[in-house]
Amino acid sequence: MTASLDTTTLVPSTDRATEVPRRRTISLVPPAVQVPPNPLASAPFAVRPMLTQREIQVLTGWIKCDSKVEVAKSLFLSLGTVNTHLTRIRTKYASVGRPASTKASLVARALQDGLIDIAEL
Repeated sequence: MTASLDTTTLVPSTDRATEVPRRRTISLVPPAVQVPPNPLASAPFAVRPMLTQREIQVLTGWIKCDSKVEVAKSLFLSLGTVNTHLTRIRTKYASVGRPASTKASLVARALQDGLIDIAEL
C-alpha cells in the first residue's frame, strides 16, 4: 500500500525563490521480516536448555553405553558426579518446558537438539 503526498518545495535560484511542485510516495507497509530456522532443533519452536560442555559429554556418554559407572570411568568422574550432572540436565530441560524424567526421554531430547545422531545409537 502506498500513499502520495503533494508538497510544494521552495527551491532557491540565483535571484529569487521559485516554487516547484513535487510528488512524494511513501510506503505504509513495513517490509517482511524472516526469522532464520534453527538447524539444531527439529521441533518448530523447541527451546534448548543451556547445557555445559561437561553435561553434554555425560549425557551423550550415558546414552551410548548402558552403565553410569562406565561413563564415570571414561570421563574420570565419580558416579555421584555423573548422577549430579544427569539431575541438572533433567532440571534444565524441565525449566524450558521439555521434561525428561527417563533415559528414553533424554535420548529423545538429545536427538531433537542435535546432540547425537540416530546412527550413534
